[in-house]
Amino acid sequence: MTTRRKIALGVAAASATIFAYQLMPLSSSQHAIEFDEKRIARKETYLSDARQRDQPAESRPNIIILLADDLGKTDISHYGGETVQTPNIDAIGARGVTFTDAYCTSPICSPSRASMLTGRYQQRFGFETQPLNRYPRNRLEYNVYRHLMDMGDWRPRNLTSVPRREDMLRQGLPPSEITLSELVKSNGYHTGLIGKWHLGYTEPFLPTTRGFDYSYGFYEAFTLYDDIDDPDIVNHRHDYFASKHIWAQERNGTCAIRRNEDVIDEDEYLTFAIAREAVHYLEENKSDPFFIFVSFSAPHTPFQAPKEYYEKFAHVEDTNKRIYYAMIAALDDAVGQVMKSVEDLGLAENTMVWFASDNGGATYTGATANAPLKGGKFNHFEGGINIPCMVQWPGRIPDGQEIDTPISLMDIFNTSVAAADIALPPDIEYDGIDLMPYLRGETDQPPHETLFWRSHHMKAARWGDWKLVVDDRDGREWLYNLATDKEEQDNCAEKNPGVVEQISERLAVWESELAPARWPYLVEYRFEIGGETYDYPL
Repeated sequence: MTTRRKIALGVAAASATIFAYQLMPLSSSQHAIEFDEKRIARKETYLSDARQRDQPAESRPNIIILLADDLGKTDISHYGGETVQTPNIDAIGARGVTFTDAYCTSPICSPSRASMLTGRYQQRFGFETQPLNRYPRNRLEYNVYRHLMDMGDWRPRNLTSVPRREDMLRQGLPPSEITLSELVKSNGYHTGLIGKWHLGYTEPFLPTTRGFDYSYGFYEAFTLYDDIDDPDIVNHRHDYFASKHIWAQERNGTCAIRRNEDVIDEDEYLTFAIAREAVHYLEENKSDPFFIFVSFSAPHTPFQAPKEYYEKFAHVEDTNKRIYYAMIAALDDAVGQVMKSVEDLGLAENTMVWFASDNGGATYTGATANAPLKGGKFNHFEGGINIPCMVQWPGRIPDGQEIDTPISLMDIFNTSVAAADIALPPDIEYDGIDLMPYLRGETDQPPHETLFWRSHHMKAARWGDWKLVVDDRDGREWLYNLATDKEEQDNCAEKNPGVVEQISERLAVWESELAPARWPYLVEYRFEIGGETYDYPL
């Protein structure tokens, strides 16, 4: 055999070995997700005991949560927005309480919703980032994904292994956690979810297995609002990586519209279909105490708007922004439909209604800036976590008042449970606060001494007027006095080392109480603000 042939065979063998290595599965049991069976058993015992008690239904308020998706605080007129008038949303605050300093617990959808429905920081049960139903299967796919695809600001994380298929199916709100729907259902409420879920895609996590008697909507973070080819719909496709995936999914798989677990066809523009289903639910359950979670997908991407709403903003030259504004106007009308039904059915006096957004506006779409707040979705600056939030309960909550004290989206859970006179399990640490004493003016003490945020290396804490943002991986810190610098322009960390130390100590104590992340994240989003770059784990 010639030397040249030996070399060629050696190269071929090495190439085959490298190729075989590249095709080896990345999945590993190190990402195994186990359910806490003891806590699940305690939960079931508690809920079962509650079901056996007499429930004085007539004295318990109905509870409605109207949640927008990626709606920036100043996107609506109630918080000073000037482009889109939102009279129906504004009316909830006018008839009740407007929180001027409300916060979500995460600047991204799924973890934020997990905390709202449990009254607990989602990190207590390892829900640190978005649940995923897809990871690279092998090194070849991962290397193509990481090195050859143009993903722009969406940057794949350096992973040496990924979860097995069976563990991917276990990503979601752990069954050991008690949701608001499970708690009130066990105490005699009828419960319904209308709209987006995004807390798990398989049976242990689905709405009808997590305390909802009825559900209509979709499981994923997004879905199409309407048929792409509908002549009465205006579409706008963004050119960033994730947008291509969203449009390609259409209404398939976890993006399908479902009634309970059955896939159905939906011909109406989704925002209006959600309102229609919510109104129907109210009509069907008006005689019972009920909890309905109306979870709008607007104005989350994909950007689609009815042409008649698009035409209302003919003065806006930027098509991207014009569709975004049209989607918010449609959202406001949909909220109006639900609230009109509450009035027409005579439910208003005995119904607590919340309106909020799950996180700040998505600045990466180019349609919103959250100004004057800094940043947006995917970061812990005020634009990402300071959200619109208001509540009305005629006759029980004074109308037309504003509360400037910081509150959390988690407080919806505790306030609703207290209003329904339901006792919480004594062995669970709750982070939300019953806001009723503050809403009634019975106390002026702040509900929360400190609020915390964490997504792996990106962290933040607000203590009084001080807010600390930390990037542990790059060793960076930003300190702001929100009383004088709500726009977070002056990093005064070097001038106030004592304050940084005090907040850091509080953050460390809080972190010591948290569970490890239950699954690895796959992508970071890189954004630039004020000349500095940040990488946020998704």
